[in-house]
Amino acid sequence: MSFSADFTGGIASLFHMRCFVYILYSESIDCFYKGQTADICERLKRHNQGYEKSTKRGVPWKLVWYTEKPNRSEAALLEHKLKNLSRSKTIEFIKKNIDGVVGPDVTPEA
Repeated sequence: MSFSADFTGGIASLFHMRCFVYILYSESIDCFYKGQTADICERLKRHNQGYEKSTKRGVPWKLVWYTEKPNRSEAALLEHKLKNLSRSKTIEFIKKNIDGVVGPDVTPEA
């Protein structure tokens, strides 16, 4: 079996799939949710349509922070670290890494 010289994508692209790590916020339950996905738009849509058991009661969710990682392993590692942050540390993390975030206990810095 051989591959043509112009082979791009296919199996090779599976091993280099980028992944997003994200933080959502629900005003209705005043809560953050942290996760990871290959398709951030589709994932947010699923969260907000109530398809995900873990976030169903907090609909609607707002995307308040995200980053892209080169592979699922790095994304899972960061997701694990974020999930271990307390609420105050999560807010501190978001403030440090973006301008502003929704929520009653966070005020955007001037």
